[in-house]
Amino acid sequence: MDGPETFLTICAMAAVTYATRSGPLLFLAGRSLPEGARRFLAHVPAAVLAALVAPALFCPDGAWSLGPGNLVLWAGLAAFGLALRSRGFFGPVALGMALVAAGRWLTGG
Repeated sequence: MDGPETFLTICAMAAVTYATRSGPLLFLAGRSLPEGARRFLAHVPAAVLAALVAPALFCPDGAWSLGPGNLVLWAGLAAFGLALRSRGFFGPVALGMALVAAGRWLTGG
């Protein structure tokens, strides 16, 4: 897909992205949200992160893999444990990446 279709697709994607991100800012500027809405919205980032990470942990090759051969799952569990203990972000991410890299290096995969 080259030419004008690509350009128009990129422009449409940019417009949709801009509208979805700027809409709440424009409509809610200067207003305060009810306490229930604030509590609900406080949980959205964790829910989105879980929705993005879960398929990579449980289905790394496109099929369910919960056994000992799922290196990504075990590294993710170790990173989750560190995140619970440290309440940090970068340490668990670094640990998970290091464990996956070391495991792949050791197993040749």
